[in-house]
Amino acid sequence: MSGHSKWATTKHKKAAIDAKRGKLFARLVKNIEVAARTGGGDPAGNPTLFDAIQKAKRNSVPADNIDRAVKRGSGAEAGGADYETIMYEGYASGGVAVLVECLTDNRNRAASDVRVAFTRNGGTLADPGSVSYLFNRRGVVIVPKSDGLTEDDVLTAVLDAGAEEVNDHGEAFQVLSEASDVVAVRTALQDAGLDYDSAEAQFVPSMEVEVDVEGARKVLRLIDALEDCDDVQNVFANFDASDEVLAALDED
Repeated sequence: MSGHSKWATTKHKKAAIDAKRGKLFARLVKNIEVAARTGGGDPAGNPTLFDAIQKAKRNSVPADNIDRAVKRGSGAEAGGADYETIMYEGYASGGVAVLVECLTDNRNRAASDVRVAFTRNGGTLADPGSVSYLFNRRGVVIVPKSDGLTEDDVLTAVLDAGAEEVNDHGEAFQVLSEASDVVAVRTALQDAGLDYDSAEAQFVPSMEVEVDVEGARKVLRLIDALEDCDDVQNVFANFDASDEVLAALDED
């Protein structure tokens, strides 16, 4: 999920110990399988696969699950599915724009599940193009804070690799770039000896809708329902929440 960046960063860190660990593992394994199918099974020559494997490892996906996903995707082992990416667009409560990225081998199931999640949680599906113009495809790298690491340290490491900005989000730094530069930015961090939590292309909102505590609860209820759908890989929303609202959510 990606909405307010501080919340997205927090949720990313919590994901590995979330009660929905099984769902998370399934998404990460599916990403690996698709990356191996499209770019080959060697992470050294397939940066998308490399990042998918790294993300799975950081979220404690068992090595055996990772290996089997690579083999299925590359054709070395039978059983791989023919996945396709489908985007759905809609609105949450309060006019918050929502993009839903699905990776599925059954379009009808995906469409039905997404429609039900919107309908039951105060949201509405929208026509293609209705909200996607409010988002830009960007490279997003999350760098956890460590002792003494500053925003300038991160910026110095990634500036020549195509990074456009570095934002301080409390427990981590967010590095934004063109989507095509995310591998170069990640590599620059590695070369500088800096660790990172995730490196991937995401849909980043170009404008955000401020929500109060109740509004945030409604948006997150919809996002949770969407993320429960087997075919949903990512949910992006353009809501913004103050530190006070985030603190109230943490108390829930």
